[in-house]
Amino acid sequence: MTPPHIASIHHGTVLPEWIDYNGHMNLAYYLVAFDQASDGFTDFIGLDRPYRAAHDSTIFVVEAHLTYARELVEAEAFRIETRVLGVDGRKLRLFQAMYRAGETEIAATNELMILHVDMRTRRSAPFPAPILARLIELEALQAAHPLPKQAGRSISLKTREK
Repeated sequence: MTPPHIASIHHGTVLPEWIDYNGHMNLAYYLVAFDQASDGFTDFIGLDRPYRAAHDSTIFVVEAHLTYARELVEAEAFRIETRVLGVDGRKLRLFQAMYRAGETEIAATNELMILHVDMRTRRSAPFPAPILARLIELEALQAAHPLPKQAGRSISLKTREK
């Protein structure tokens, strides 16, 4: 059973072609795995292939922020938990955490800003009412749980003292 603060869970395994010269999962394939989890999430909320075909609408990721904490190696099983951090009429903020299977320590995270898009105009458009309601419901269920410490981070260098 999925915990109430998680919208969906994706399971996968590190494939041999995902391994780089350092002997661990290459950074690009973390994004591939997170993208596969995002596809599962969109199916879960009703933004699946039949919806996209019937409504000529889809979603576009407009910003992504990945963090890496632990290596994954070939054939290692993992899970990705997705939660809704925020939603408005056209935008959706998701947070995903990747874990080694059976573990609770984060291996990597991915935070996304997503737009719902009308493919006829290729412009942002409001989420359909039933999907927006589902997203708002998920956001409310998850709001009682603290934000992950990786959410909202930016990249910077601390100024060195001279």
